Amino acid sequence: MHPRLVIVLCAALAFIAQSGLATAAGALDWPTRPVTIVVPFAAGGNTDMMARLGAQRLSEKLGQNFIVENRPGAGGATATGHVVAAAPDGYTLLFTASSAVVATPQLQKLSFDPEKKLAPITNVGTGTQMIAIKRSLPAQNLAEFLAYAKANPGKLNCVIAGTQNLSQLGPALLFARTGVDVVMIPATGGPQAVSDITAGRVDFYFGNSSELLPLRNSDAIRLIAVATGQRIAAAPDIPTISETVPEFEFSSWNGFFAPVGTPEPILTAIRDEITGLAKSPEIAERLTKLGIVPGGLTKEQSEAVLKHDHEAYRAAIKAAGIPEPQ
Repeated sequence: MHPRLVIVLCAALAFIAQSGLATAAGALDWPTRPVTIVVPFAAGGNTDMMARLGAQRLSEKLGQNFIVENRPGAGGATATGHVVAAAPDGYTLLFTASSAVVATPQLQKLSFDPEKKLAPITNVGTGTQMIAIKRSLPAQNLAEFLAYAKANPGKLNCVIAGTQNLSQLGPALLFARTGVDVVMIPATGGPQAVSDITAGRVDFYFGNSSELLPLRNSDAIRLIAVATGQRIAAAPDIPTISETVPEFEFSSWNGFFAPVGTPEPILTAIRDEITGLAKSPEIAERLTKLGIVPGGLTKEQSEAVLKHDHEAYRAAIKAAGIPEPQ
């Protein structure tokens, strides 16, 4: 090889190496000030709890304060819009349920598309939904319940914890898929819905596992199915809905998003730490006891889940008869 060409190649390799080091050094420069984690729900719920676990982990590992800021309202659109408009520099993050990203724009007219404006990072956990039925019904499992409901169209009722959420959309999709006619009865929220089902005032509830698992030995209700793709570790004896209704899965993961354009080294740093958190024995056990599937999804897995959820919610919204936002 010509000596001059060797010199040129060496110079080029040196430049590439220096560029790589500069990129790595640049990534290490973040964060140099506090980071805000915006949560579109009030403090105290499962999403807020997981956001605070993530904030604590990131604060400890990355040497800056990660501060949770609760901004409830408008189905998550207020908080999501705030993060979408923020600079993509890693100092404003969103921690939310994936349903707020894929369902909200299908339920209300927004000036932005969250799926195009936000980059998924990873999740702390996936909140699971569970079916509870009144124990006095002549049904031991989901197949028997659906058969009984088909034989008694319009005679059974389903309580929903509010409207245009998992509690309404999940059953709407299930009943549409199985040809079942059940009357929907709105409640003010999860606590009232649980009270209604345990008191025997309603026949069916599609609710959070965290609120229903403590009642699994109740004389009033029977837990017959979970809506995740796989059985959950907290209740491995309870079948999935998909074991009766093939390919049915309806859940929502809770995790971090950043404005599109946020440097990949920052996203990777967050993903690595949150994956470590979700997979740590202590946190995994804590989440599992609540019926939450511990997270730590890769970038590709997060994108695949969002794609699946988008289609599932679109079908559920149609099944519920909710008109497109104008």
